[in-house]
Amino acid sequence: MTQRINYIQQSPELFKKLLDLSNQLKESAIEESIRDLVSIRASQINGCAFCVDMHVKEARIHGERELRLHHVAIWRESTLFAPRERAALAWTEALTKLAGHGVADDIYERVRTQFSEKELSDLTYEVMAINAWNRANVAFRTVPGSADKAFGLDKANLS
Repeated sequence: MTQRINYIQQSPELFKKLLDLSNQLKESAIEESIRDLVSIRASQINGCAFCVDMHVKEARIHGERELRLHHVAIWRESTLFAPRERAALAWTEALTKLAGHGVADDIYERVRTQFSEKELSDLTYEVMAINAWNRANVAFRTVPGSADKAFGLDKANLS
């Protein structure tokens, strides 16, 4: 598949605003490892090859274990994730695949046992941001790995 258009070049001001949001989220109350898991899981759900590729590489650079990366897609059955990570993954799925009735109370209550109000708010913005990136990259078929050098992802030594 070839890329359709380069949305970064076509809308540089809007790209910068979304990038600013993503960069601001690095300073949020949510730890890096959970942000990585959230980005990978939402990208898997949305079928965003560019973002799965990017966030797996980022997670490896951040020290994530390879087996856990393979288990993100099966996190419910896996024993490799802590309750806080499981809550974040459940929240990610609930917000990425919004049901007609919204987010179920049981999911919200489970997440609230693991996250403060501030953390839950920050986590929600994290999910919102990755979903925005997924939609742009899926729409325009951004080629996986095409921005590795620009984002320093070649350091992951994954090819």
